[in-house]
Parts: sequence; structure tokens; C-alpha cells
Amino acid sequence: MAISREQVLHIARLARIELDEDEVEHYREDLSSILDYVDKLDELDVTDVEPTTHAVALESRLRDDEVEQRLDHDEVLHNAPESEAGQFRVPKVVED
Repeated sequence: MAISREQVLHIARLARIELDEDEVEHYREDLSSILDYVDKLDELDVTDVEPTTHAVALESRLRDDEVEQRLDHDEVLHNAPESEAGQFRVPKVVED
């Protein structure tokens, strides 16, 4: 499926990019090749192919939601450089 020079210019205008004449011809050929390839894909018989959202089967990498023993509040603050009123004290990073 050949794409015209005007169609390339229209796409470039939608994408808000400027193309010189060499680029217009280059993209006209590239886009035509892509559309030719898509047309070839339409020729494939996929009647027995299950629809999928991903080419590789994915498994959930999330762990089971289990209750674990956590550090208590004092243990957490024990290694803090500074703490105040039971919270981490950090240097001010935002100026007034």
C-alpha cells in the first residue's frame, strides 16, 4: 500500500514535526513498507490461534500476603542518625 507525499506531510503536521524533502521521501517509503507488511499479516490464517495480550506467558511475581514479624518502633529508630519525638529527624531540604 503506497502512501502519498501529502499523507506523509499530514502525519508530520499532526506530529508537529518539520520534514525536508529528503525526509518526506524517506518516510513515504518507510511507511509504505510498513503498510505492505501489515497487509501481508492479514493473509495469515489465525483461526486456531487463541487471542492473547502478550506473546510470552506471564506469571504474577507478587508474593503471598502473609503476616511477618517486623522491627518494633525502637529497633527502627536505633540506627537512625537522629530522631526526635519517636520519628526520624532529617535535614531540611526545602527552603522557606
